[in-house]
Amino acid sequence: MIEINNVSKHFGKVTALDGVSMQINDGEIVGLLGLNGAGKSTLMRMTYGLVQPSAGEIFIDGINAVSDPERTRSLLGVLPDNAGLYKRLTARENILYFGRLQGMDESALNQSCDELMDILGMGSIAGRYADGFSLGERMKTALARAIVHKPKHILLDEPTNGLDVITTRAVRKLLRQQKAAGRSVLFSSHLMYEVENLCDRVLVIAGGKLVAGGTVAEVVAAAGCNSLEDAFVTLSEAPEYVV
Repeated sequence: MIEINNVSKHFGKVTALDGVSMQINDGEIVGLLGLNGAGKSTLMRMTYGLVQPSAGEIFIDGINAVSDPERTRSLLGVLPDNAGLYKRLTARENILYFGRLQGMDESALNQSCDELMDILGMGSIAGRYADGFSLGERMKTALARAIVHKPKHILLDEPTNGLDVITTRAVRKLLRQQKAAGRSVLFSSHLMYEVENLCDRVLVIAGGKLVAGGTVAEVVAAAGCNSLEDAFVTLSEAPEYVV
C-alpha cells in the first residue's frame, strides 16, 4: 500500500502541491489526472524519492519514504516523465542493467526480461542500441526496465505516450496482469479512454490540490457531467470541488 498524508511542496514562492492525501491499495490501478503543471509529476517524484516534500509523509508498505528512501525504492517500479535510456546499450542491455541494480538473480532476470519483451513486442529492437530509437521504442524499453524486477508498486508517467495501437493494447494487458498479481499501479495520463478502460479509481489534481477521487462514475457524478472528459475539465477549473 502507498499512503500519502497531507503532502505539500513549495519551490520558492510557488506551491506545486498543497496538502495532498491519498491511498493506493494493493491490487488496484489508479489514474492520476491533471492539467500540465497541476502537480502530478511532482507527486510522483516525491513518492519515489527524487524530490523531498516540504511537509507531510509518504509511506510505502509502512516504510517512511521520506526518511528511509533506500528501503522503499526496491519496492517501486518507476517510469518517469523523462524516460532517458543509456544510448550505448541495447534495449535488452538497458533492461538487464536495471534488474541487476535491483539485485536480481541472473536466471530470474533473464526470464523476466524475455517475458516483458515478448508481451511488448520488442523482438526487433532487443539487440539494437537505444540511440536512434523512436519515441515508442524508448517507451517500451523504459516500461520493461521499470518493472523487470517485479516491484510491488508501479508508478508510471504517461505510459502509453507514443505507442502504436497494438503496443498500447499490450501495455493494458501488462498492467492488468500486475493488478491480478496483487500489485498496485498509479499512472498519470491525458487520455481519458485509457483511464476509463484501466482504472479502478481516478484522482484529479488541480492547482496542487486533490479535487476529486473515486470510481469513474463517482467522479463524473461529483462534477455533474456526462463524461469523464467533461468532468475532468470542470473539476480542473473549479476549486470548490476539493475533497
